[in-house]
Amino acid sequence: MARSIVSPSPKSTESRGRSAVAVLSERNFGPYFLGNLLSNCGTWFQTIAQALLIYRLTNSTFLVGLVSFAQFAGVILLVPWSGAAADRFDRKRLLIITQLVAVAISGVLALLAAANHDTVPVVIGLAFVLGFTTAFSAPAAQAIVPSLVPKEDLQAAVSMNSVTFNLARAIGPVLGTLVVTKLGVPWAFGLNSLSYLALVAALLVIHPALQVQRARAKPSFAESIGIVRRDGRLIALLGVVASVSFALDPVNVLSPAYAKQVFHRPDSLVGFLIGAFGTGAVIAAFTASGKTATPYRRIGIMLTLLTGGTIAYALVPVLEFAIPVLMIGGFGYLAGQTRANALLQTSVHDDQRGRVMALWSVCFLGARPVASLIDGAISSVAGIHIATLVMAIPTAVAAVTMFTMHRRGVPVGMREESAYGDA
Repeated sequence: MARSIVSPSPKSTESRGRSAVAVLSERNFGPYFLGNLLSNCGTWFQTIAQALLIYRLTNSTFLVGLVSFAQFAGVILLVPWSGAAADRFDRKRLLIITQLVAVAISGVLALLAAANHDTVPVVIGLAFVLGFTTAFSAPAAQAIVPSLVPKEDLQAAVSMNSVTFNLARAIGPVLGTLVVTKLGVPWAFGLNSLSYLALVAALLVIHPALQVQRARAKPSFAESIGIVRRDGRLIALLGVVASVSFALDPVNVLSPAYAKQVFHRPDSLVGFLIGAFGTGAVIAAFTASGKTATPYRRIGIMLTLLTGGTIAYALVPVLEFAIPVLMIGGFGYLAGQTRANALLQTSVHDDQRGRVMALWSVCFLGARPVASLIDGAISSVAGIHIATLVMAIPTAVAAVTMFTMHRRGVPVGMREESAYGDA
């Protein structure tokens, strides 16, 4: 039976649902939130440890960018299959399998580091292999969220799901830096390995709603592209997601160099710099996640804050100013990215969501390795300040696009039937 497309008025769409914090009381979403949070914190332990390790071994921002590229390259390479897998197979089982594989890979890296075999090729190589698990888990992890809450709570659930990334961004780098400083790099890798088990435990106790699956036809990557091509709004929203990844990169990749060259502090300051950005993002999750009838305008404003924070980070000469501008940038990042993510989630049917969120993964995670290589290369040639300024350009363009869509009155088109199946 053909699905009708309903575009409810902004008032009716935006007036329902609980707050972002209240949705944590959901029987299925609460455990998933906690497990995801712990797993993401562990990922930051690894990210900080491998960045510091590579920088200490080589003193090269380009190689720091290269290990970041390796960590997320699988998201790009496997996109024709990862999104299809999230639509064709049970997402809960797929997540459990990928997390257990990640436990094994990161555990091997911890053992090699403990045995002093953590050379640059080993770290980069295992980061690349670990990225394959991220490629398959990221679309499924995003696509499973609507099945954990009532449909009127989806906006709040998407917001809180973003909090798991950004609360982890606030505390993970700081704790990871302390672990590396006090216990050593092997411990950071080992704790990351254990953190995947937290998400596995959460998945074992939740019961998602029945997933809409295609009985015969195999979802294809070409069809995924077709879904997006038919709706220019989806293209614009995916562009927003990609742009924030570029603006994020200097904070992740260049902060060790900023710590030593600009602020004249130990490279371990990187955890606090990334943590400041994450703190701003967490504040946004609890203060800027309310409903709005003008989502494009809100996204444009938040992208402007992110652009301004990134530019200011490139220009401020002292740490006391860098911390607040990073928090401002983090605030703009989370508030804008969350809204774009929610619009993507609610604009497609459940049996398409995995493939669309695979494209989200390419834009959000897959853009990071490309951004890291560009960022590292520019910084090696022109310096870290110029590299940071260049990486702010895509976000500025995305902000202008959102303001233009708002002025032209482009409809939001929240498609309830498309998002949740036939009534």
